[in-house]
Amino acid sequence: MRRTLVACGGVLIAALLAIPAAAHAVGAASLSEVPASVGPPQSTHLDAANYADAHPGSAPAGTNDFSCRPSAAHPNPVILAHGSDANAYSDWSEIAPRLKDRGYCVFALNYGGKPGARSFGTEDMYLSAGQVSEFTHRVLEATGAAKVDLVGYSQGATVTRYFVNRLGGSAVVDRWIGVASPSYGGVFYGLVPLVQSVPGGADAAGLVTTTAVAQQMQGSDFLNELNAGSDTVPGVQYVTIGTRFDEMIQPFSNVALHGPGAENILVQDRCPQDMTGHMNMVYDPFAVSLVVGAVDPSSPVAPCQSVPLGTGMAGMIGR
Repeated sequence: MRRTLVACGGVLIAALLAIPAAAHAVGAASLSEVPASVGPPQSTHLDAANYADAHPGSAPAGTNDFSCRPSAAHPNPVILAHGSDANAYSDWSEIAPRLKDRGYCVFALNYGGKPGARSFGTEDMYLSAGQVSEFTHRVLEATGAAKVDLVGYSQGATVTRYFVNRLGGSAVVDRWIGVASPSYGGVFYGLVPLVQSVPGGADAAGLVTTTAVAQQMQGSDFLNELNAGSDTVPGVQYVTIGTRFDEMIQPFSNVALHGPGAENILVQDRCPQDMTGHMNMVYDPFAVSLVVGAVDPSSPVAPCQSVPLGTGMAGMIGR
């Protein structure tokens, strides 16, 4: 969601006022792919995103080996789902190799791509959830596993949870982990209520930003449907990992789930001086150790260290 802050300023409001509601139509086309060109591990989000731009189709090291067979110690393959306007490599090139080194079969797809574009996670999230479903069943068939663990970052958390909660994924998912998950969406610094007050504004937002960003606004039809009744379903362990300093999801409490089986972790409850935000969550050493630990509880937690507010944000927004 790195470009959302730019789009959701005065330009967004002006454009929404000028676009009739009838102009919006949910995209009927959405592409997914399994990246196969293995790239090197990265230690910052910006470095990973720049590498991905220069090397389309890159896969995080340790992922998408369909000959991998889960061990008795780690029977569930781990599937990683990236965030908005991103791809598997940009978001998982730090965490994926760590999980592989701990003995897991690790997989990562690119979902929700607009035909002709080089970025993913921009198109209709209903279609993206279907792509996650297809990929999950491919992984299960290839590995012979009975269930998988899903780890989603930002939009990837919500897309994968839709698969679990609404597309029958609970039958094949043991553990769902959402990192900086827009579980109840964001108000984007108070702009969303203004957008939604404009006739047709919620629909037109997808034309100014992307369909997927509009679906992650607090109160969107997608999120209302996903969370109706309960935001969890029986038989699945849910873990959210969030930060009080999330640049994209305000209020930050919208990350948390409330249904049975949900555990909600805030980085600052474990390490108060780590002020990492949304953009840095999947590269911050302490947050990364929480993510890996949610998959593998035997994994050590990184030392608590001071991280300044806004770390990694400027470079990602400026891309």
